[in-house]
Amino acid sequence: MSGSVLSRMVAHGVLVLTVLVSACGTDGEQVSVSDNGPHGIATAVVEPVPAMRERVFDGVVEAVNQATLSAQTGGRVLALPFDVNDYVEAGEVVVRFTDVEQQSGLRRSQAQLNAAEAAAAEANAEHERIAELYQRTLVSRSQLDQITARRDAAVAQLNAARAALREAGEQVDYTVVKAPYSGILTERHVEVGEAVRPGQPLVSGLSMAQLRVQVEVPQSDMAAIRAQRKAAVLLGDGRRIEAERLVIFPFADPETHTFRIRLDLPVVESGLHPGMTAKAAFVVGAAERLQVPPSALVRRSEIAAVYVVSDERVALRQIRIGHRYPEGIEVLAGLRAGERIALDPLAARAWLAGAGVADDV
Repeated sequence: MSGSVLSRMVAHGVLVLTVLVSACGTDGEQVSVSDNGPHGIATAVVEPVPAMRERVFDGVVEAVNQATLSAQTGGRVLALPFDVNDYVEAGEVVVRFTDVEQQSGLRRSQAQLNAAEAAAAEANAEHERIAELYQRTLVSRSQLDQITARRDAAVAQLNAARAALREAGEQVDYTVVKAPYSGILTERHVEVGEAVRPGQPLVSGLSMAQLRVQVEVPQSDMAAIRAQRKAAVLLGDGRRIEAERLVIFPFADPETHTFRIRLDLPVVESGLHPGMTAKAAFVVGAAERLQVPPSALVRRSEIAAVYVVSDERVALRQIRIGHRYPEGIEVLAGLRAGERIALDPLAARAWLAGAGVADDV
């Protein structure tokens, strides 16, 4: 509060208490509250407060985690445990294939590994025997080289058999498709009994835990947005969700000449769903604005108003409001700095009724 306003209030014998508007249902703004205001009504003096200047654009809500799972092996669909719109926990099976061919390949690879292990063991034993004879000069160097080559070839075949077994095991694992994260199943691309091939889409899903908003912004606003790098999503109920991070794409669309900006949102209950539109407010500079506590606002149909209190009268005045901020509701028109408003609309209305005055806007 300015010193001149305080002097005028003290001169009129009014006891002034500076309180946080959290007592009026807001948080952070300082207003001058009079417990013994004109006509016995608790009032607040409306004064400009420092604020951020914002530009608001429409955006589209997206899921951060959304994917289409594809087949990594061939087979016939044996089971689809979940349907569209079902919630799936991370790691749960979403598609199961028949695995006759894959199990046969696994057994074949295991048999080849057993044969390779036996051949490698035999070649290694033969190499040790020839190497000992060579040390005693009972065999030639060429014989040692031959047996060494046979041993190395057997070891290579053993490693190849082990790799083939791992691959066969993965083919078996591919017959069971699991959810990579918790979320909603949005689409099934196959049905039970259908034969699939590697690369064919199976199911699609998305996670509702983490959301983001993608906005197209005109190039004329990009310099200010880049300088501030701060934005929030405005919800229909008046709440604001501050973006955790802004991702500004470094190129413009050649047809619309707009830049794409992505707002990463925190994990909160917002009521937003992928595909919805949402208002995104970008900070573009600093300004001053008039604000009123939400408790002082009177709603009548589509009209917003406040009770303006002076020493002579109490009147209900229509105002035009803007954004709802954590510290109060922005007033775009209808009030001037220094005017006094009633913090309790019911008390102001009761005073008017007692005075026989209508409170029409």
